[in-house]
Amino acid sequence: MTPAPIDLKIVDERLEIVRQAIADLRSIAAPDLAAFLSDRRNAWAADALLRRAIEALFDATRHVLAKTHGRGGLEYREVARLAVELGLISAGPSGEAFLRIAGFRNRLTHHYDVVTPSEIFAVVRDHLPDLERLSDQLRQTSARLCLPEQR
Repeated sequence: MTPAPIDLKIVDERLEIVRQAIADLRSIAAPDLAAFLSDRRNAWAADALLRRAIEALFDATRHVLAKTHGRGGLEYREVARLAVELGLISAGPSGEAFLRIAGFRNRLTHHYDVVTPSEIFAVVRDHLPDLERLSDQLRQTSARLCLPEQR
């Protein structure tokens, strides 16, 4: 794949999906597990919203990797690893969170039968800031890497 200019419209559209999903997740957040589980639809909604946010974040990252480094068609863990290695996402806590999110996405998609409502509750309670931080970093990196006339 040949590097080309980043399409900030694509990145922004995908990251807007992340932002909206996080807002929707916060609207169904509960003060504790019992309250979350009191309506079983909460876990189903949170599962779908988390999956959508993660997919959109990785789609935006794939776009930036393809356009800036000619790297396309990558698996989720490879996207996260390369994004950190190539400086799209900072190393350390953010990079580690991105790798964990890739693994969680794979569990949601391929091992959905073992992801429990209490695990989904814990992710919503504890890890939405990780998604926000990664989304913000990718937005800033994309803007920095795109051509001046594209901004």
